[in-house]
Amino acid sequence: MSKKNRIRLFSYEILYENVSYVPSDAQIHYLKNVMRLTSGDEVFLFDGQNGEFRSVVADISKKSLTLQVQKKVYDFEKSPDIWLVFAPLKKENTDIVLQKAVELGVSKIMPVQTEYATKIQVKRERAELQITEAAEQSRRQDVPELLKTVSFDEMIKQWPENRKLIYLNETGKGMVFSAVASELKEPVALLVGPEGGFSKKELEILEKLPYTLSVTLGKRILRAETAAIAALSCWQAFCGDWR
Repeated sequence: MSKKNRIRLFSYEILYENVSYVPSDAQIHYLKNVMRLTSGDEVFLFDGQNGEFRSVVADISKKSLTLQVQKKVYDFEKSPDIWLVFAPLKKENTDIVLQKAVELGVSKIMPVQTEYATKIQVKRERAELQITEAAEQSRRQDVPELLKTVSFDEMIKQWPENRKLIYLNETGKGMVFSAVASELKEPVALLVGPEGGFSKKELEILEKLPYTLSVTLGKRILRAETAAIAALSCWQAFCGDWR
């Protein structure tokens, strides 16, 4: 990759103009050994609060690197208040869901263990790294929060009732998502089940709750990762920040 490519990193400190920023060890390794930056090279930083800033490499040695923050280039822009709740999949497919959810503007991500879900724990450190890298690459101004993995019952027990929970019903009994999406308002969450779908018991629980909405994406059976991407795209197109 050429140095002409725009290098963009998340800052773990709140940024202001004309201050110094010392990147994390992993970021220093990336800047020095992968991108091979030298003194005066440009790096863009965003902090999830004050916006995005242009900085330059001000001091570099064998083991350290310091960036001098210069001018703010973009004000902070908060992403829509939409959560993605999904059943963990095999590692590669979970990776896809995390990356695409970030690109599609979710504010929080919650893994939930449903009855038919793959019994795989989402490795938090790995997942948070992927989420941060996806935010850096997609040029969004914030990094979604990764909530801890909970069971289906725990999710229902702790759910904030002011947040509409839209679940994808693979039985075809839900309303057509595109027909109702334009009427939805934040705060909302999309719940995507595993490859085997929700169990009968889980569907019965969801159907009875006052804050849920059953939707379908059509007659074709979609893989879980495809369903998550399609549902988020549909929501963004009709009532998110794609309008």
